[in-house]
Amino acid sequence: MKHVIAFDVSMGKSYMVIYNALKHCVFEGEINHYRTEFEELKKKIDDLTEGYGEQPEIVFEATGVYSRVLERFMNENYYTYCLLNPLEAKLQCDSLRIHKTDKSDAHRLALTHFTIDRRKKEGSNDLLQQLKSLSRYYSELDDELSIVRSRMHKVIQLTFPELEKIFTSKSELFLNMVQLFPHPEFLQGLSKTVIKNKVRKNTNKNISLAVAERKALDLFEAAKHSYPAVSSTDVLCEQLRSYARRYQELLREKEQCIKNMIPLAESRKEYKIILSFPGIGPNTAVRLIAEIGDIHRFDNPKQLNAFAGIDIRRFQSGKTFFKDKINKRGNKHLRKLLFLIIQNMIRLRRFGQNHLVEYYDKLKTQPYNKCHKVASIACVNKLLKNLFYLTTHNMNYDYRLATKS
Repeated sequence: MKHVIAFDVSMGKSYMVIYNALKHCVFEGEINHYRTEFEELKKKIDDLTEGYGEQPEIVFEATGVYSRVLERFMNENYYTYCLLNPLEAKLQCDSLRIHKTDKSDAHRLALTHFTIDRRKKEGSNDLLQQLKSLSRYYSELDDELSIVRSRMHKVIQLTFPELEKIFTSKSELFLNMVQLFPHPEFLQGLSKTVIKNKVRKNTNKNISLAVAERKALDLFEAAKHSYPAVSSTDVLCEQLRSYARRYQELLREKEQCIKNMIPLAESRKEYKIILSFPGIGPNTAVRLIAEIGDIHRFDNPKQLNAFAGIDIRRFQSGKTFFKDKINKRGNKHLRKLLFLIIQNMIRLRRFGQNHLVEYYDKLKTQPYNKCHKVASIACVNKLLKNLFYLTTHNMNYDYRLATKS
């Protein structure tokens, strides 16, 4: 057995232990995540490699952003290492006696490494890491959009609630009108022709004169009859304009985020395979690749299911039976994305044949009669199986072949 180096990673530092082949600790100490200390660590690893003719085993737990610096060090120096999922590390290192410290965790990781066969990692694909970072940024923008939209709705009910009835609340035209006319008094003294011209000028679509005139008339009538909760000089009017501007900025950032992801994803073989599925476009495809990562690292679809957190959790003890549920221990971003993909496929059923939608319809009818969420998760499971098979066999989606399987 090789030497084992284990790290317990925390913010800005790690506790490191080195065990020899006889399971004796030959070194322990704390290292700060500084360049000079990483250079010393490299010397230790290289000395062990040179002295014993093989690289020591390296193991540490993924601790979010804190362990990324250690991952970079390993990748840049081409060291193979074992990166453990926190839950996996907990299950492997737990004992009856609870005594948890950084020091004891590092020792436990090293000692269990002698008896547990752990998957080794040989560097990480920087392209996939970039895609994942962009995908998470996209999710953050989406979450912020929901918050801004909620705040904008609350304020507009106090200043000019009729605007949400006249325009589609997520359209560019609506956001521009909110900034121009946050209060009905801002429309006073303007003719229908002026309002119509402003409507046509402030949309990114080529709307007809008739539509523009109808919207202008609706605005004119709304301004005449509206009785808002605040006056036009209230600070809420400027606040509403600020929310509308921020909403537009977020929409542009989301669009740019996807534009940045597409060139990266196009270099991956699975990109075209995922696009071949009905109901999946470039936006969804790039985010799916970002969240799954390298699909070839999974040995079978069950591992992919566990990674997404849709594997079944079953509990039975004596005469006690609990209802089967999904574990939800995996990647929550991937799980949400997969669920949305199935909903999109169901909505777009009229545009083409899709065996996943047919499977959903089958589960919704007798004798199965599953509820919507259960049927959708079953379709997610089927989607992952198909995706795994097609990607590993380098095949595009074909409805005729899918219905025969």
